Amino acid sequence: MTAPFHNIRVLDFTRFLSGPFGAHQFALQGAEVIKIEPPAGDDTRTITVNKALAAQKMSPAFMAVNSNKKSVVLDLKQSEAIAAVLRMVAEADIVWENFRPGVMDKLGLGYAALSAINPRLIYCSISGFGHTGPEKNTPAFDGKIQAMSGIMSITGEPEDGPMRAGFALCDVIGGMTSAFAVATALYQRTQTGKGQHVDVSMLDASLSFLSTQVADFTVTGTPQRQFGNLSMSRKPTADRFRCGDGYIVLAAMTEPQFQRLFQVIAREDVLADPRFADWFTRYEHRDALRDIIESAFGQRSPAQWEAVLNAADVPCARVFNIEDVIEHPQLQSRQVLQTVASSVGTHRMVGPGFHLGADGGAGSGVIHSPPPRLGEHTHAVLAGMGFDDDAIARLQGRVSATS
Repeated sequence: MTAPFHNIRVLDFTRFLSGPFGAHQFALQGAEVIKIEPPAGDDTRTITVNKALAAQKMSPAFMAVNSNKKSVVLDLKQSEAIAAVLRMVAEADIVWENFRPGVMDKLGLGYAALSAINPRLIYCSISGFGHTGPEKNTPAFDGKIQAMSGIMSITGEPEDGPMRAGFALCDVIGGMTSAFAVATALYQRTQTGKGQHVDVSMLDASLSFLSTQVADFTVTGTPQRQFGNLSMSRKPTADRFRCGDGYIVLAAMTEPQFQRLFQVIAREDVLADPRFADWFTRYEHRDALRDIIESAFGQRSPAQWEAVLNAADVPCARVFNIEDVIEHPQLQSRQVLQTVASSVGTHRMVGPGFHLGADGGAGSGVIHSPPPRLGEHTHAVLAGMGFDDDAIARLQGRVSATS
């Protein structure tokens, strides 16, 4: 078997996170992804607290979502570079971009122009609000979409005000949505023989991930508020609790789990207490339940309680740091992190979040080449198209090839 996208060529004009993350999913599944960068490179190359990596334009943020890609530097302010892109488009399957609507059109690289050259082209645009609607030209980054989507309004503790997620949540939601959308368009192309414009709005995509919260309001009229670490089920035994020298998160959501929890902590009396007869009364008396649970949990460490509760089939987990979770035997057994030797050292990077059955095809999900140095593949790609050294230097804005 070959990798799922082994015969798919992507021209990747994206930068920052949402677009590179989406195109990276295709690179992990065998697509040839050619990252088109300006002479200065993707801005993400220098976003790091490490000055040495910034100087080499190889930040961890860039490396995380650009493995298995080729880097080609083109100065798109030059007509010759645009002409080179048009030649590349003729043999491409996908163009991926995440500029503000209209930017690619002004360069002569919008969907209308490129689909006229290649009618089978899948052209994916990611933007904050999509290519239609009153906000279409409004600039957007992850924080703005987290605020506008309602995500911040339901995240954090009520007394502390709205809170962002601890990572660029809406960027990766937009990126993963774009990967699914492009895969959908590719499949449809097998039936129609035609490509199409895929218009991904980060705001739309974020709302699709909030579908249960939206429905809770549109169906029942229940306002959505911050509940801290309490589960969206509002079951008080699905929350974060103080535990010894740290915290543990319980997810006791069913009646048998509720009963086993209080048996394990030697508080069977709770099961006969009318205040805790059902989930409605338990929620009314959630503070009393918390006091009972944390009083017991204070006697052992989070790791000790995790072991005891898991043995009793009460879902729970202590709160892991990133440095802890990447060493977890479960992740190691599934080879979620893969070792990559790059120009700035050997590192571990996260691969795809799934396994295909059997071997999934040769190279499926494997990081087989490191994140590229800026312009690393410029000469090879452009020389293969017939450009000589002088022309290649001009196309890069007179920046010498780095390969």
